[in-house]
Amino acid sequence: MITISAFADEISPQPEEQIAVLLRHGIRHIEFRSIHGKNVLDLSELEHKDFRNQLRQNGFGLSAIGSPIGKIKITDPFEPHLERYEIALKLADFYQAERIRIFSFYMPEGDDPAIHRDEVVKRMKTLAAIAEKRGVKLFLENEKAIYGDTAERAHDLIHEVNSPALGHAFDPANYLEAGQDIEQAWSLLRPKVSHFHVKDYCTKTHKCVPAGQGEGQIAKLIADACHHGYRGFCTLEPHLVVAEKFYGFTGPERFGDAVMAFKSGLDAKNVPYA
Repeated sequence: MITISAFADEISPQPEEQIAVLLRHGIRHIEFRSIHGKNVLDLSELEHKDFRNQLRQNGFGLSAIGSPIGKIKITDPFEPHLERYEIALKLADFYQAERIRIFSFYMPEGDDPAIHRDEVVKRMKTLAAIAEKRGVKLFLENEKAIYGDTAERAHDLIHEVNSPALGHAFDPANYLEAGQDIEQAWSLLRPKVSHFHVKDYCTKTHKCVPAGQGEGQIAKLIADACHHGYRGFCTLEPHLVVAEKFYGFTGPERFGDAVMAFKSGLDAKNVPYA
């Protein structure tokens, strides 16, 4: 069985509306990226306490801290970013959700990613070593223009870091947008996948679409993962209205469409979900 979660800020910036819409669709987990239009790492202590209370009162948990760690250029200083990472680690403990989404650094435009491999590996080993000590699991997400935007580089990076604290958050739409063949990516990375982002993409229109309406083969991949023992989270991140570099939005009505499409695909593949 898989557990459905959501980037609830795709519904609304207001936590009350996020929770209400998710309850309507039978979803009780959130991948925490933002509320009140502020990134999870930038909220005040009071805002975090208020949000945690709302989660507890409504029987919610977090699938992960949807942090922006690793969303800086590989040429940017790393030490200040480690300070941001420390915030994410403390929040994982605060919310009792020892899981953090991360990225593998933006490449300077025009550069061959290969020339930055050693620095990316060095930084990722540092993040993973800290996570191991703190009992936290990191999920490396693929994204266009990030070092690990292809399956080959994502696989190489996870293999080279070789840490039990580092797994892969497989995002089909992001692979498609980067020109990656989905079946090739899946066959290479399936053993490394420990988290799913449910976002589909149509390469003809260059737009995100509800799961099953693009070329991401989402239900098929999740069914295959479950066949091989996957029992983790699948987090809805539809991006049906806005799909920007640092921001995605779907709205409450279209989010409902995204949920229905995803659940229909799972039902067709006889994948149980909660």
